[in-house]
Amino acid sequence: MTESTHVISSLVIHRLIREAEGPSRVELRAAPNPLDDAAVRLMERLCRHFSERPGKGFGHFEQDERNFPMPGLVRRHVQEQSLDFASLSAEMVTHLQQRVDEDKVEEGGYVLIARATVFGADCLYVALLQETLGTVIGDGLAVHDSPHLDFAGLQVAGRIDLSAWQAGAERYIAFLKGRGDVAGWFKRFLGCTDVVIALKETKKLVETLTHFAETQQLEAPARDELMERAHLILEQMNESGAALDLAEVASQVFPDAPQKLADTLKDEALDLASGFVPDKRALRPLIRFKASAEDWKLEFDRSGLRSGSVQYDKTSNTLVLTNVPESLKRVLLEG
Repeated sequence: MTESTHVISSLVIHRLIREAEGPSRVELRAAPNPLDDAAVRLMERLCRHFSERPGKGFGHFEQDERNFPMPGLVRRHVQEQSLDFASLSAEMVTHLQQRVDEDKVEEGGYVLIARATVFGADCLYVALLQETLGTVIGDGLAVHDSPHLDFAGLQVAGRIDLSAWQAGAERYIAFLKGRGDVAGWFKRFLGCTDVVIALKETKKLVETLTHFAETQQLEAPARDELMERAHLILEQMNESGAALDLAEVASQVFPDAPQKLADTLKDEALDLASGFVPDKRALRPLIRFKASAEDWKLEFDRSGLRSGSVQYDKTSNTLVLTNVPESLKRVLLEG
């Protein structure tokens, strides 16, 4: 995390208190938190954990603002500027409280709402965090419990890319899918409808895997094996209808160093979705080369390079094809 990629402009922390019985209640902070070093570190941790967490959903605002007030709140704050940040955050928490009560969500916590510039994009973050106990060493080397925010257990968080929203992009909301139906009620709070176009997402995933394989300085056989393994795994997911999980794909495709591939796949600049079924039509580039020039078109499998039926000479920049089929041979001889 660097200051150049994440710049926090506003932060408010409220508290959602879930009672054992009856409705929840909220503790509202009257003004934004000062952006001192502690607050900046806090938001940097949130941004980092959000970006690194696999299994995100993506979408845009629902059109029904009566039942999904978030787009109206954002518009009043960003475009109409009739709602300052503290008031926006208070209304968001009130709406969050309604969703929690309606959906009988069991846990409350601290609600972090922040506006930040992320890779040049103006973004609005919201997250619900619980406390957990840690350990500190005090005076006389005594051991004490110390409560702190549980970022490791972060399940409820979303990010609205305000720049993309104003530019009319198709997807500008990202949210953690969490466990169980966490994503369901929180997605409704955000006023978000999912947009996952399997073909487009599969193409993006294939391009990312291809670039990864090319940058790992692998020997040609190892690189081909990685690509063919990726093709097989994604094709099996397509045939079974299994939803894609980026962390699982990383561990299966690159078992020698799965975290290295996982870090690439969850790069927030890529915004790779999770939870879709790979589209078979986009998988061929993993195992097949396709190119054309002014006078020819060519397509062949990676396995052709290993078998020797296709040979590339770097010095002369030429391709040599062997095992020419009889039908093509006759046409060439007749020509």
